[in-house]
Amino acid sequence: MSLFSALSNGDKNRQLMALAIPMILSNITIPLLGLVDTAVIGHLGEAYYLGGVALGSTIITLMVWLLGFLRMSTTGLVAQAYGAQDDHTQQQLLVQGVCLALLLATGALALQQPILSLALHLTEASAQVQYYCRQYVEIRIWSLPFALTNLVLLGWLLGRQQPKAAMWQLIIANIANIILDVVFVIGFQWNVQGAALASVIADICAFTVAAVMVTRQLKQQQNHFAWSQLRQHLKFAGLSRLLTLNRDIFIRSLCLQAAFSFMAFYGAGLGDTTLAANAVLLNLLMLISYALDGIAYYAEAEVGRAVGQRNPTLLFDSVSLAFAWSAIIAIIFSGGFWLFGNQIIHLLTNIPSVQQTANTYLFWLIAMPILAFGCYLFDGVYIGAAQGQVMRNSMILATFGVYFPLWWSLQSYENHALWGALCAFMLFRSLSLGWHYHYRLKLKFG
Repeated sequence: MSLFSALSNGDKNRQLMALAIPMILSNITIPLLGLVDTAVIGHLGEAYYLGGVALGSTIITLMVWLLGFLRMSTTGLVAQAYGAQDDHTQQQLLVQGVCLALLLATGALALQQPILSLALHLTEASAQVQYYCRQYVEIRIWSLPFALTNLVLLGWLLGRQQPKAAMWQLIIANIANIILDVVFVIGFQWNVQGAALASVIADICAFTVAAVMVTRQLKQQQNHFAWSQLRQHLKFAGLSRLLTLNRDIFIRSLCLQAAFSFMAFYGAGLGDTTLAANAVLLNLLMLISYALDGIAYYAEAEVGRAVGQRNPTLLFDSVSLAFAWSAIIAIIFSGGFWLFGNQIIHLLTNIPSVQQTANTYLFWLIAMPILAFGCYLFDGVYIGAAQGQVMRNSMILATFGVYFPLWWSLQSYENHALWGALCAFMLFRSLSLGWHYHYRLKLKFG
């Protein structure tokens, strides 16, 4: 199916919208939450408050995103089991994923002080930024058991093509977080600690909603889940495929977070104002990524279903349609940042030096959607196909063959070097994954 015929196919477009729009709406609440955090903390009057929250949030986000394979691998494998109408495997993946999430969360809590000390050691942030960063992390880290379990539950729901259930989970949790942000930070004047506590409570809300949604789905399956089957699901049978896919996606996530964390930590050494300005722009970048991920979720579910059904036509048609819509959304975002970027920045912070610095680097953000939309889409394709090694190899090359060498050669340009390297990093991922899909995956499934 060509891009034009994909866009003119009413049935396929309605199916994409039914899957993607709920996830786009719910995903947008996630960066909006970050934008509210930034706006609330950004109006406290000093850049080091915003810098502390930005650095602390980066550390927590790094830990969660490094373990993002819990969501991605669950979605891909459950989507294939769903396409094959295999209820037993779906239930097994749910139990194994939740147990793995709780095990990893326990390890992170036990090692929280060494992790935090190492992270602060690697940054050249000011003493004030480090102080408020520590305040934030020491509260926020207690949400990890809920946050990691939520990844599994969300992945399981998406694999079963239940985007509305996932949408309500994310929307309810993020609305709670936004309200608590305002109450705790502005109302109770708990400042950074209030922002961290709001996020913890929101993750607990998300877990509660997701658990209810998953329970309802289990009751609807023909092969009903029974607690007597729990021991059977916990056996190592079938676990190797999950762990192998998790390993590849973990390495991919490790490289991705190495790039973004380096940007935060190196940016901290350029001064509190630059750190705060980058925090504002990176939150806007998150808005792009979560919107494009809504289309990628459609690709995950449909490609996984196509692989489970061994249906190459469904795979190719779904990818063509997702590519077309990803490109349209990218163009809309670039145009929006070009026209209204300055106004958005001024809404997020009233600190003149941060506003001026963010505006200096805004043109990089304008270019980013066009350069990056392909990598978001094809990540979804390869998650659905459960080919984590392809994502892993592309990410390794992009990180150590493009991002860091380009930053090194341009480092005299300071923050421009960071943003230029990030743009090249995204473009390489888009091109390399697109090349593999066109010349390898299509041949394999065709």
